[in-house]
Amino acid sequence: MAKYPPTMQRLIEEFSMLPTIGPKTAERFVLYLLRHQGNIDNLTSALAKLKSQVVTCQICQTFSEKSPCYICSNPKRDQSVVCVVAQTTDLAVIESTGQYNGLYHVLGDTIDLGNENSPMIDKLVNRLKQQPQIKEVILAFSPDIEGESTILYLNKVLKPLKFKTTRLARGLSMGSDLAYADEITLSSALEGRREI
Repeated sequence: MAKYPPTMQRLIEEFSMLPTIGPKTAERFVLYLLRHQGNIDNLTSALAKLKSQVVTCQICQTFSEKSPCYICSNPKRDQSVVCVVAQTTDLAVIESTGQYNGLYHVLGDTIDLGNENSPMIDKLVNRLKQQPQIKEVILAFSPDIEGESTILYLNKVLKPLKFKTTRLARGLSMGSDLAYADEITLSSALEGRREI
């Protein structure tokens, strides 16, 4: 027998599908929304706008309200450097340092070894071939096994294209997540990047 009416139970299950949200937290969300019903309209409106107004930038693959995004369409950005990251959250963390003024490319994830031939790699390579102003590619991945594997594989793919390929300096500790690095450590890593 269900603990709650089917409508509540369904919403609990939907919230539980979000990353790091378990059934107990999902249950607290639903109970909170029922006690504060004005927030339901705000949440519904925000979700509807998320669905209707956020798109993927056709150049860098980040989320934006227009394509090309505000970074790709900004002529003041350094057009000769592209920082390749796994997720949009990584882009946001690097932007928050104020130390980087180039372009980005979001892969969407790290590379799953054994499945290297993916559309995300093809999009990156095609972009680099079509934009001759790009001279340097920074590989900015979390310093863990997946990030290191992605850097090694991308370096192999990019080597024949003759780009200067750099990576973040080792200011980031092995096994840490790029999204949780503090701004000072990340700034130092960007400044101390080196060619691969």
